[in-house]
Amino acid sequence: MDIQVHINNVRGSQIAAKITGTFNIDGNPFKFQAIAFGRIGGHNIGAKISKTVEKNLIKLGYDIDAVINELQQKLVRGDITLPEGLTKDSFADG
Repeated sequence: MDIQVHINNVRGSQIAAKITGTFNIDGNPFKFQAIAFGRIGGHNIGAKISKTVEKNLIKLGYDIDAVINELQQKLVRGDITLPEGLTKDSFADG
């Protein structure tokens, strides 16, 4: 499964932040939201997708838990792209 993650917006503090963005799987874009505790590159991130996104992923043959796990891992590792003007240094720990 090849997932690319793009961050659209990050709001919050160094302790917790709300992240919105999109992820692409094999050329199919989907929206997500996440809560980061310890920020990207930090301790924990919980990603959520809508029921509509879940249904579309299932139609494409993807396992929802595997997709969310991979999405969260990429967010934690900082394996992401950012909008112009936002840098990882401005919101990531270490």
